[in-house]
Amino acid sequence: MEVVRIAMLAMTGVLLGLFLKGTKPEYSIYISLAAGVLIFFYMTEKLSYLFSSVLKLQDYLPLDTEYLTTLLKIIGVTYIGQFSSGICKDAGYSSIGGQIEIFTKLYIMVLSMPVLLALMETIHSVLS
Repeated sequence: MEVVRIAMLAMTGVLLGLFLKGTKPEYSIYISLAAGVLIFFYMTEKLSYLFSSVLKLQDYLPLDTEYLTTLLKIIGVTYIGQFSSGICKDAGYSSIGGQIEIFTKLYIMVLSMPVLLALMETIHSVLS
């Protein structure tokens, strides 16, 4: 029930932030940031398990390590981009958060290009 623990941490952060917003609004952003960082560090532990599990797939499937590395990079970029964008939006800088989201999407496209090109080469060789 780790999800319940994370949800309770998040709700505690939200309630503390709402409580402080009325008395000390400058502290509410710090509470939000602290809750987000705690959840982020908790998730990095879970991401290490995910990465080791994905690398175990390589033992069972004849996959190129480049593809698995690309997949892991995309997962990491997505998580960090979403996290930093959310913090910016919570702080009232939604335009910067939007720019982070756009950059993250473009960077994921750049990371996935070698996989797409390899797929196109495979399709071309099958059709030829």
